Amino acid sequence: MGTNLLNPKVGVFYMAMLPQFIPAGSSHLLMGAVMAMVHNLEGVVWFTAIICTAGLARSWLNRDRVRRTMDAVTGAVLVGFGVDLAVGRR
Repeated sequence: MGTNLLNPKVGVFYMAMLPQFIPAGSSHLLMGAVMAMVHNLEGVVWFTAIICTAGLARSWLNRDRVRRTMDAVTGAVLVGFGVDLAVGRR
């Protein structure tokens, strides 16, 4: 990803982790680039899965019944905090 180019933590990760997996006798530059591309591809797959899951969760959370239930639970928790604060001893 483009933001990784300016992130020093990613550079330190590549410098510390990837060299130990480069086979003996192979081009360090080529194998390092291939492993960096695999790491990037894994990130793309992971973030795609997160985005798809968030889309499904959004459609579920936008249902009226789910929204009313979340409002009721949140209201009950806030009332409970208020009662605890009112009767609490300090």
